[in-house]
Amino acid sequence: MSTQTIKLLEKFIDYCSVKNKVISKNIANIGTENYRREDVSFQEMLDTKMNQMRTTNPKHISFLPMSETQFQIYKDKGMENVSGVNNVDIDKEMSELAANALLFRFSSKKIGDYYRGLQNVIKGGGKL
Repeated sequence: MSTQTIKLLEKFIDYCSVKNKVISKNIANIGTENYRREDVSFQEMLDTKMNQMRTTNPKHISFLPMSETQFQIYKDKGMENVSGVNNVDIDKEMSELAANALLFRFSSKKIGDYYRGLQNVIKGGGKL
């Protein structure tokens, strides 16, 4: 796994962390009158990174160095009062929370596997 892939996974873990905080805030405010649910924009960052891609070989694609991109948190402009008080749908928030937890676990496992493999190579017990 390349260093750029590790950095991308680390950035994705950052995204999952921010997303978790936003979902938790939405759930905590389900009974708050006139509260508008919030979400995190990952697509804009992804589009930016896709535009920065360059090929070094016709068969390989790599990312340019990642900048310290902050994720955009925005208010959902949907006007329907799903909960009767605001536009937070508890079922949607809980499903997003579960999906986000799976993505976080996957990314952290891949990074952990990489570093365990690297540690194994350093100790002289295997290949990377």
